[in-house]
Amino acid sequence: MKYFSFLFIISIGLLSFQLPKNIQKKVDKEIKLQFNIDKFLLESVAISDDINSRLETKMATDNLFKIYNNDKILGYAFIGKAPSRDNVFDYLVIFDKDLIILKAKVLIYREDYGGEIGSRRWLKQFIGKTKDDMMVYEKDIMAISGATISANAMTIAVNNLLKSISVLHQNKII
Repeated sequence: MKYFSFLFIISIGLLSFQLPKNIQKKVDKEIKLQFNIDKFLLESVAISDDINSRLETKMATDNLFKIYNNDKILGYAFIGKAPSRDNVFDYLVIFDKDLIILKAKVLIYREDYGGEIGSRRWLKQFIGKTKDDMMVYEKDIMAISGATISANAMTIAVNNLLKSISVLHQNKII
């Protein structure tokens, strides 16, 4: 029995991923709200080094996940970092199972200025975008006075993510 328990703990450890608790809580909350569910499973998406080298946004075991509920795939979640003026901010993008953006959210913003990019109204501009879309800041995405660097960085980050999602889809990884 001890041997079985040891193997079970080791296998759980190998399959698990580690997000900081403060980010994990925010991600869990957003997924529950987005899909109107109480329980779900996040499964890390494994990506080979070869494929990862071709991606605009690098993927690891702790930033791209399949979202399951009752063994049914609901969609995908990506947690990333983008540069602001002097620091970085953490963001979340939730996709449906057809790889259409359902939600974009700034999870942690670390600057004194530019935090307006966290507003739901501004972030709604990304909803409905797909792996085939490309956005241009100040043309497709509204500029924000006082948050130019961060707003442009978020637009670039989502564009790069969508390009990467396209490559992953073409290679039948997602």
